[in-house]
This record gives sequence, structure tokens and C-alpha cells, in this order.
Amino acid sequence: MAGASNRPLSPHLQIWRWGPAMFVSIMHRVSGNGLAVAGLGVLLWWLGALASGPEAYATFSEHASSWYGIVVLVGISWAFFNHMASGLRHFVLDVGAGFELTNNNLWSVLTPIIGVLLTIGFWVALLQF
Repeated sequence: MAGASNRPLSPHLQIWRWGPAMFVSIMHRVSGNGLAVAGLGVLLWWLGALASGPEAYATFSEHASSWYGIVVLVGISWAFFNHMASGLRHFVLDVGAGFELTNNNLWSVLTPIIGVLLTIGFWVALLQF
């Protein structure tokens, strides 16, 4: 492979400039994996507690209403809303709109903010009942 040294190098992290779109893409993957792991675990525990009777559901409810249970549930709801907002952004990009640099950067910055605001609104509405 005598000619291999003349081949172009593929881009790596020292070449790329970090931007908001890269952050949103990473957070989309993180929130999706969080939903798959933590969300599925809590969902299966909740369904198992429902099927197992009042004692099992009381145990689940005790853990879910404790401080660490609330942290997990808020984290799961944030992951859901963040993943949803990012998914809608990706849907718009898949349609072929929003590729202009200013629009792409604007929606990349707004996506995590929208996820946080929706999470706050969800918990405010949930705790009023």
C-alpha cells in the first residue's frame, strides 16, 4: 500500500466545530436510550405491581412517591419531551425544510428549552390534581 499515505484523512473531532445541532443530536440519542432503559423498567415494574395485587402496588407507589422516585419520573418525562421535540425537529428536516444555518441553529437551541418547558408544564399540571 505505497499510495495509502496520499489518501485524504477522514474528519475527526479536532476538525469539527461543535455546534448546537451536534448537541441536540447527542441529547436525542441520550433521551431515547434513557426512555428505552429507565422508562421501560418503570413501566414494567408498574404493570407488574398492578397485576400482582394491592401489596405490590403499595410498594411501587411508596418508591415512586419518594424523593428518588420523583427524580426518576421527572427524568423520564424530560427524556420523553426532549426526545419528542427533537424528533419533531428531525421530521421537519426530513421534509426538507430548516436546513438554513440560522434556522437550524435557532431550532437546535430551542429544542432542549422546549423539552424543559414541557416537562415543567407537565409536572405543574400533574401536581395540581
